[in-house]
Amino acid sequence: MDKIKEFLLSNQDLGYRDFTLPLIPNIDKKTFIGVRLPIIKRYAKELDEESKEEFMKSLPHQYHEENLLHAFILSNMKGYEQFIKHIDAFLPFVSNWSTCDTICNKYLTKHLNELIDVIYLWLKSDEVYRVRYAVKCLMNYYLGENFKEEHIEKVKEIKLDDYYVKMMVAWYLATGLAKNYDPFINAIESDDFDIFTHNKAIQKAIESYRVSEEHKIYLKTLKRK
Repeated sequence: MDKIKEFLLSNQDLGYRDFTLPLIPNIDKKTFIGVRLPIIKRYAKELDEESKEEFMKSLPHQYHEENLLHAFILSNMKGYEQFIKHIDAFLPFVSNWSTCDTICNKYLTKHLNELIDVIYLWLKSDEVYRVRYAVKCLMNYYLGENFKEEHIEKVKEIKLDDYYVKMMVAWYLATGLAKNYDPFINAIESDDFDIFTHNKAIQKAIESYRVSEEHKIYLKTLKRK
């Protein structure tokens, strides 16, 4: 594991570090090296399987970039059961939106029937970034033709009152308005979400090029005070 730390430290970019730190306000500055994402992403593919396994077991990591590396390794993982095992172990140690949102595994689209039940369990968690990641999965994999009404109903049941969860829910709702307008506009019209999430979803939808101008005009009338 020392070789991984050495690699990350040897690729430190202080200018990038200073630029990025304000974007992740809840991170401990001492844990942030300042390594550009393409370098970490490429390194995640270059590591041999034994090193990856050893690294993923060495939790918690010391540096933010180690967590990003872990996220990229998970994103490249092809085995569904292996992925679930490793992400379940990793999510309790995720402490910011940057690490959480880096995890994006395209191979999960082959396992949507199994994954949905896991997502429903995650949505009930009291871990901020487990819940945020669960909503992100719904947004990434279950909109469009894969959307079911029960998905949004499960999101309505989230109990965790946290800014980073609400922001992801708002992003999910805004993307849903672009891809599955009718069920999502029903949720907006019904005031099913708190005022912050409701208005933030409308804001994001209005800013989106994927939402029609007609829909944007109507959405503006639904803002709450």
